[in-house]
Amino acid sequence: MKKAYKYITILLVSLSLSLVSLDMQAQCPMCKMSAEQNLKMGGTAGKGLNRGILFMFAMPYIIVGTLGFVWLRNRRKEDDPEVE
Repeated sequence: MKKAYKYITILLVSLSLSLVSLDMQAQCPMCKMSAEQNLKMGGTAGKGLNRGILFMFAMPYIIVGTLGFVWLRNRRKEDDPEVE
């Protein structure tokens, strides 16, 4: 039962840390300058560019986390003799 609390705690800490960094800027200096110029002219390309970069940055973590969760769940089924 203690292992379950450990995994839940790790999950909650990971989720809270990922939600804290939603407002960060993920652009190189040249992209940032171009996006700022676009926003000054009334365009919305800068917001979309930043969201796209953050999305590409988060996808490997989401994929690895999902694979880890599936592996952990299947491992528990193999270790628990009462499942069958």
